[in-house]
Amino acid sequence: MTPHITTRRAAALAAVAAMVLVGMQSGAANAHPNTPGDSASASTTPAFSSASVRTTAIKSAQSDASSTASALKLGAKEKLIARDVIKDANGTVHTRYERTYAGLPVLGGDLVTHTAADGKLKSVTKATTARISVPSTTPKIKTAASARTVIWAGDGTPVLALESVKTGVQKDGTPSRKRVITDATTGKVLQSYEEIETAGVGNSQYSGKVDLTTTASGSGFELTDGDRGGHKTYDLDQGESGTGDLVTDDDDTWGDGTGNDRQTAAVDAHYGAAQTWDFYKSAFGRDGIAGDGKAAYSRVHYGDAYVNAFWDDSCFCMTYGDGADNKSALTALDVAGHEMSHGLTSSTANLNYSGESGGLNEATSDILGTSVEFFADNATDVGDYLIGEKIDINGDGSPLRYMDEPSKDGGSADYWDSGVGDLDVHYSSGVANHFFYLLSEGSGAKTVNGVDYDSPTSDGSTVTGIGRDKAVQIWYKALSEYMTSTTDYADARTATEKAATDLYGADSAELKAVDAAWSGVNVK
Repeated sequence: MTPHITTRRAAALAAVAAMVLVGMQSGAANAHPNTPGDSASASTTPAFSSASVRTTAIKSAQSDASSTASALKLGAKEKLIARDVIKDANGTVHTRYERTYAGLPVLGGDLVTHTAADGKLKSVTKATTARISVPSTTPKIKTAASARTVIWAGDGTPVLALESVKTGVQKDGTPSRKRVITDATTGKVLQSYEEIETAGVGNSQYSGKVDLTTTASGSGFELTDGDRGGHKTYDLDQGESGTGDLVTDDDDTWGDGTGNDRQTAAVDAHYGAAQTWDFYKSAFGRDGIAGDGKAAYSRVHYGDAYVNAFWDDSCFCMTYGDGADNKSALTALDVAGHEMSHGLTSSTANLNYSGESGGLNEATSDILGTSVEFFADNATDVGDYLIGEKIDINGDGSPLRYMDEPSKDGGSADYWDSGVGDLDVHYSSGVANHFFYLLSEGSGAKTVNGVDYDSPTSDGSTVTGIGRDKAVQIWYKALSEYMTSTTDYADARTATEKAATDLYGADSAELKAVDAAWSGVNVK
């Protein structure tokens, strides 16, 4: 018999319910770009999207966390911490929890409950099915003062572990914050991964004449977007720490479209952040990266000749370098969407940034960054399935990554095999990127927005696409409701199947297409 978790939380959830052309006065009007392609079904729209209602729902879930833990038959030493709540239009509530054991965080212990409108628990998605238990919560090896004692449940039998963070600089100048999980009994390293999430992609300084939401300040203006959670754009002036200086201007005319003007990079970053915010709101009903109505911030002109961009959870911010010549800021539209989407992933499934889950993390940013580019409908930077196509980072006019046939970049995987998880996450992401392209557009030769594609499948099968709008709805729903920190490619197939079933039905063409696309990339 399916247990009741609570009806009070369901009741609480049911309670829901100035951009200017460059050179003009700020706050005069809001631009609202059209989303290309067919619109998603109304059933994909959440029943609520208000940040305040979401906050109330999370508090309600937390107040009922003990009864939920009992319903799930968790151990006496385990507690749940509510992190996010999503309510579907049909009343189904998806509540994401972190877990503790004897007061210690359980890494890889996250789970999502799926509760019907009547309060009955339909199912649970767990990062691990292992029983959480350790013989002792006291480490046997020497611990650094900064190390945190945790339970590691990300792989196999849960063990007592120590979590530490080592900071420094990576070879290309990107800040490094390496997270290391060590067995607290043997000293064996259980997992180690780089926490700074880079795109490895570049910029376009050629988005044309764009609308910016700015704020009047004193006798001038500043790059503060009051319409989107107060997003601010700062100039680091080649520094590598802090926020730098808020970008300001006398007449509300920003940049000149070239790297010779320092404001140009800030224009692209500010514009990209706005388009990404608007895409989340329009496509998913999501109010900002974390769904709480609060903005991240952007930092431009990082370091000297730094050829990269990155998202950092610790500052909740995007950071962009200026390229090898210090005049080609890595602030392209798909880069901005990519970086902000790392924050979205962190706020939802929180996919570990290593192994197959790391590839899915990177692919999510490519998928959503690409979707932002299509959404913006910018005539100068037209939507495509190429990543970093404007920057010529390879010196031969080629993009950084290809979604239709990822291996064309020389390193990415077209299809899944047992060694995919051993690749760098920017290359293992190819499997999911290829899946998304096949689900959106289908296999074989075709031309989209003037770009020619010819997407193969692992078994020679023919896949018929369902359109990008439906494909991204399925991916987002799977990410936010069914994926967990340890999701691998097999789990991702299951998650997207559940999402497609929720959205379009168990006998739908959309679900069949999801299965065909995964089979096309050898995830069976």
